[in-house]
Amino acid sequence: MSHSSAPTRRVTTATLAALHDRGEPAVWITAYDYPTAVFADRAGADVLLVGDSAAMTMLGHEGTTSITMDEMLVFTRAVCRGAKRAMVVGDMPFLSYQTSSARAIVNAGAFVAAGCGAVKLEGGRRVAPRVRAIADAGIAVMGHVGLTPQSLGQLGGYRVQGKTLAAAQRLLDDVLALQDSGAFAVLLEALPAETAAFIRERVDLLVYGIGAGPHVDGQLVIAHDVLGSFVGDIAPRFVRRYAEIGAATEQAIRSYAADVRASRFPAAEHCYPIDVDDEAELRAARRPRIEVAS
Repeated sequence: MSHSSAPTRRVTTATLAALHDRGEPAVWITAYDYPTAVFADRAGADVLLVGDSAAMTMLGHEGTTSITMDEMLVFTRAVCRGAKRAMVVGDMPFLSYQTSSARAIVNAGAFVAAGCGAVKLEGGRRVAPRVRAIADAGIAVMGHVGLTPQSLGQLGGYRVQGKTLAAAQRLLDDVLALQDSGAFAVLLEALPAETAAFIRERVDLLVYGIGAGPHVDGQLVIAHDVLGSFVGDIAPRFVRRYAEIGAATEQAIRSYAADVRASRFPAAEHCYPIDVDDEAELRAARRPRIEVAS
């Protein structure tokens, strides 16, 4: 019996812990649809986060709080169909976990049923009871502190967090509360690199960053940011564009439109061929074009 290829081994929380132990940073990127999931998976991404940022990147909302569980699950199922190796993490949307632990467990379970290996929720000490409830239900859960978009009203907008030692200590207290509640990881967003390092050195769970510098266990980026396809005015300092997919898409459609208007498309090579005699018979049977007098 021949073994032409070994089955792809799915990334799990144990895989991520092993990367940490070897000092290898994990690669996280958001994905919201099947094609992006396939491309990111082929490219070797370790984790695909189905972020509630889909509210902005995919649905055109101004913030993240407008997206629903049902919408998130549509995106999540599409991503899970495309990911063969990468672990998929579902981002619990606004009010899907804040109101009660029972509701948090049910909604976290819906992400797992869709194919996720873990869920993420925003907040520190104040959501620790929800983290504990979800973890006790047997679901891997990670926290998210620093700039938390679901709480922008309280934070005063998109601002860097943890810029003083006192602020860093408060964030550390949040992360320790998450750790004590059973979280396997935490995402730090929009923090100075030294603040992230200060936290990383004092906790045992995995620490990932988005705009939090290099001293963490891996990096997350928003796919639309690095691909140059985000439609909106937000352009964080920490984003590096690796492509200009948005501009390329617009130019491709401009070229297509110009070809249609100039009758350059479709050309002969875009038409289905038929037998020459049949073509002649059909042409002879066509109605003559009536010229409209000007």
